[in-house]
Amino acid sequence: MNQLTKTSLCLAILTVFNGCMVGPTYQQPAPVAAKPFLHAAALNQENGNTPKNMADINRWWHSFNDEQLIKYIDRALKQNLTLRQVAARVNQAQAQVSGLSAQLLPSGQLNTQATKAHISLQDLTGRVLNSMPGFNRNLDVYDLNASLNWELDLFGGTRRAIEAAQAEYQAANASVSAAQLEISAAVAETYVSIRTLQTRIAIARERVNTQARLVELIKLQFARGIVSEARLRQAEATLAEVQAAIPVLENRLEMAMNTFDVLLGDQPGTNQAGLATCQAIPAAPGIDTATGPTELLRRRPDIIVAERRLAASSAMIGQAISEYYPKISLTGLIGTITTKYGALFSSDANRAAGVVGLRWRLFDFGRVEAEVAAAEGLNNEALAAYRLTVLQATADVENAFSTVLKTNEEHRMLTNGQTALTKARDAAVAGHKSGALSLLEVLDADEHLLKMRDAMTQAQSDSVRATIQSFKALGGGWDAVSLG
Repeated sequence: MNQLTKTSLCLAILTVFNGCMVGPTYQQPAPVAAKPFLHAAALNQENGNTPKNMADINRWWHSFNDEQLIKYIDRALKQNLTLRQVAARVNQAQAQVSGLSAQLLPSGQLNTQATKAHISLQDLTGRVLNSMPGFNRNLDVYDLNASLNWELDLFGGTRRAIEAAQAEYQAANASVSAAQLEISAAVAETYVSIRTLQTRIAIARERVNTQARLVELIKLQFARGIVSEARLRQAEATLAEVQAAIPVLENRLEMAMNTFDVLLGDQPGTNQAGLATCQAIPAAPGIDTATGPTELLRRRPDIIVAERRLAASSAMIGQAISEYYPKISLTGLIGTITTKYGALFSSDANRAAGVVGLRWRLFDFGRVEAEVAAAEGLNNEALAAYRLTVLQATADVENAFSTVLKTNEEHRMLTNGQTALTKARDAAVAGHKSGALSLLEVLDADEHLLKMRDAMTQAQSDSVRATIQSFKALGGGWDAVSLG
């Protein structure tokens, strides 16, 4: 067997070994049972009773038909600072994959140096050399070397590390989508809160005007001895209570505006002028309930993050197990060294070396065993975290659907109440015109109607926010195919 045949055989054997990877082969957890959500049927019936345009779950905020809301969410997705942080982590994870992948390849380096030395005659080396005939204290050395080093990944430790890094990179990508869901929902909810508070402040000011007129009428009646002082003081207290509600609502509006600016990546106060005009709360679109628990695994990026981190933890077990096995490295060196510049590339100056290295933690298996146990524990933790994420995602959908149904029911009841109070107010106005009722009864009916309007505004706001939470819980707001 000649030298070429031996070399080829060795390389073939190393190639076979290089395809071996120790540790478990990752198996994705089994999907959950395909069944509808508990409140899906009731929500479908709700959609049928009050027909709505069904939202496109990928860009659900466009279905609210509010141009300002669309503009602000699009801006937030471009310049929100939390999103920029998450995107930066993706770059870090990608660099980690590239760095580990490079470890599978040989690494080489080129070293060259030229040395001019003047040797001391006072140290031991100088004295010995000085005793030799023809010794020259001035010395020139020219050195040029190229080296190559390759650690063979025989048992797949490095490839398992790359597998884990790739899974973490995919998790980082999914984290960007998860952050987009969070930001778009937060912007929408804050926008709805701003419109709700503006409407409530306008209603509160109407109530102040109504209560002030009531107080003036009661003062006149008190002066004439028609009503008691207690009735007057009660009316004044009610007026003060309604007045005191306005600063509270204004403060909440100010805080909501500042939160809104931060979500958009702007300095607080930037968007107040654009939001200053009071507008109606945007009407919520219909929710498509066809997305069941199985589809939720594909749509929810936080579930994808948990699953990819589970895959990474599985690969880390193999990485730890590989430490039981020896590490083999190949090192080669070619170069030239001479004391004469003109002879730098002569055959006499050439040198070469080849080294096969073996590293094996023979007396360190206790530590390796602990590392494997730690990796297995991390994998068990990641599996529990994944299962919890799936359960929590399903609970998020059920809670959001339930809130939509209950707030819609509340709004319908309040609507019935408003209808009754509107008829009562109309009757009071008619009675006042006929002389049967005083203006006091009309103003009292106005006050009850305004209180009902305020309650309806809050119920409507709760319903719209619950719809937004439903889209978020369903994993809406991104194209799920993009991570497929």
